[in-house]
Amino acid sequence: MRSLSRTVPPVTVSLFREATGVLLSMTGFGAARIETDALGVSVEVRAVNNRHLKLTVRGSDPYPLYESELEKVVRRHVRRGTLHVHIRVERQGHAAAPALNTKVLADYLKQIRTSCAEAGTPELVAPLSAGALSLPGVAPETRNGGTPPDDEWPVVEKALDAALVKLNQMRREEGKAVAAELLAHHAVIAEQLAAIRTLLPGVVTEYRQRILDRVRQAVADAGLVLNAETVIREVALFADRTDVSEEVMRLTSHLDQFAELIRKGDEAGRKLEFVIQEMGRETNTIGSKAGDVAISRHVVEMKSTLEKLREQVQNVE
Repeated sequence: MRSLSRTVPPVTVSLFREATGVLLSMTGFGAARIETDALGVSVEVRAVNNRHLKLTVRGSDPYPLYESELEKVVRRHVRRGTLHVHIRVERQGHAAAPALNTKVLADYLKQIRTSCAEAGTPELVAPLSAGALSLPGVAPETRNGGTPPDDEWPVVEKALDAALVKLNQMRREEGKAVAAELLAHHAVIAEQLAAIRTLLPGVVTEYRQRILDRVRQAVADAGLVLNAETVIREVALFADRTDVSEEVMRLTSHLDQFAELIRKGDEAGRKLEFVIQEMGRETNTIGSKAGDVAISRHVVEMKSTLEKLREQVQNVE
């Protein structure tokens, strides 16, 4: 029979007291502007939560077409989250209009007029002619892949890098606040676990006393002799059934690991999610096995705090 009074090491308090919080939040904003003789480039980056990295690009053509190239720059700074990137390019002077193939356009328009005349539907000439520019061979095709314009890309890349640096500055500041809140919840769970640890030795003692009182009363009422072996066996079965010392030890270890991940901070979000899941599993087992009202109250408080941890850690990269 395992003893409930086995010594279980307390949570390493120093870990969460010394943790300084170097986590990165997944929400933030960064902006940068770079000007040259030929260009003015402004970039804004907004980040929100996401389990994976997702990039959306808006702004001046042709940059919404080059998400893959822009994502390579983003990945130097960000690992998780949805990033909304807005790029505005102000070009000095007027860019030359795309060269149209006027001969092909004239041929299309002639065919449209001839076809409508033959069909007796002259009213369709105008609406059909309005779409002539989109017909094959009239206007140069817009690029939808490859690399961005060589004369602009270095400036755009530099502006995006600068905006992402500012984004990360904000994410670090928010990460400090998130880390402080996570550690506050961590401390609550550690306190509740410490209270459970002090209650464990008395659980079996109280149960044994209740059994003895009931048996003595029954023996007295029936005029029977008390069988001590039966009482001992019943108490032993209860002690083995309600022994949560292993669960308490594992939860203690998870708490230490949780604080250590916050202290390190480097891309800790998914690891923290996993540790919280394991903490929840051990907490549920303690609640179901302990068989004590006072312990159950502490377990309820721990579950409530774990739920707050789950919500908060969703904002950690």
